[in-house]
Amino acid sequence: MQEKSASITEADQRSIAAFLERVWSEDGLADRTLEAYRQDLEGLARWLATRGRGLQTARREDLSAFHGTQRAAVRSMARRQSAFRRYYGQLARDTPGFEDPTLLIERPRMPRSLPKALAEREIEALLAAPDTGSTLGLRDRAMLELMYASGLRVSELVELPLSALNTRQGVLRITGKGGKDRLVPVGEVALEHIETYLAQARPQLAKGRQPAALFLSQRGEGMTRQMFWTLVKRHAVAVGIEGKRISPHVLRHSFATHLLNHGADLRALQLLLGHASLSTTQIYTLVAKEGLKRLHAQHHPRG
Repeated sequence: MQEKSASITEADQRSIAAFLERVWSEDGLADRTLEAYRQDLEGLARWLATRGRGLQTARREDLSAFHGTQRAAVRSMARRQSAFRRYYGQLARDTPGFEDPTLLIERPRMPRSLPKALAEREIEALLAAPDTGSTLGLRDRAMLELMYASGLRVSELVELPLSALNTRQGVLRITGKGGKDRLVPVGEVALEHIETYLAQARPQLAKGRQPAALFLSQRGEGMTRQMFWTLVKRHAVAVGIEGKRISPHVLRHSFATHLLNHGADLRALQLLLGHASLSTTQIYTLVAKEGLKRLHAQHHPRG
C-alpha cells in the first residue's frame, strides 16, 4: 500500500533548486532532463517527509525502500537512480564526512536495444519518394536529404533557423543538447536540394513574410516534430518500407550506421552526432557488427 505523501520541506526545495542550477551550468543538461530530475527528487523528498526525514538525512535503506514502492519501466527506474546518484554525489563532494546513500544500491539492468537503421537501398527509395514537382515535395525532399546527410536530431532539424545554413561552405551551425554548438557538413546532394527548395518552394510557403525557420509549413510557420514524423511515415509507406519502426530518428541512425559501414572514424562520428560521450556513439559499432553477421549468414556457404 502506498503511503500518504507529505509536503516538501523548504530546505529540500532549496537543495533541489541549487542542484538543478548547478548541473545546468556545469553540464548543460537539456530542459527535459532537468525537469525529470526535479520530479524524481521532489517525489523522493515527499516520500521521505512521511518518514520524518529529508533528502540530506536519507539513508541507503530509505532509498532502497523508496525504490521498492515505485512501479515503472526499467528506463524510468534507471533515470530516477541517475538523478539520485548525481544529487547525492554532488552533496558528498561538497559536504565533508557526508556518506552517499546511493553507493551500494544496485543499478537496474538495462536491456540492450540496438538503434534501427534502414538499408541503403531503402534510404535511396525514401529520399526519392517526395513529388518534387510540388512545393511541399521540394520541402520534404530537402528535409529528408538533410536529415540523412547530416545525422541531425529531429528537434535540431525542425528548429533550424535559416541563418544557420552556410551554402557557400556547405555547413550548418547546429545548437544541440545543452546549448552546445557544432558545425556539420551538409553534403553536395543535400545542399543541391536545399538550394532548390530555397529558390522555388520556401518563398511560396513564406507568403511574403520573413520567418526565421529554414523549413516552413503550409501556414508559413516553422515545422514541428509531429509534422516531420507524419511526412516521414507517409513517404516510407508510399515506397513500401513497412515492418520496421519508421520514425525521423531512423534517418539519424541510418546516417551513423552507414558511415561506420563505409569506414568512418568513431571519434569523427561522435562530433557529427553531437554526442557528449564516446560510449553513446559506440552503440553503432554493435549495429554495424550485427549487419555483417547477417550478411555472412546469408551469403557464406557455411554461414
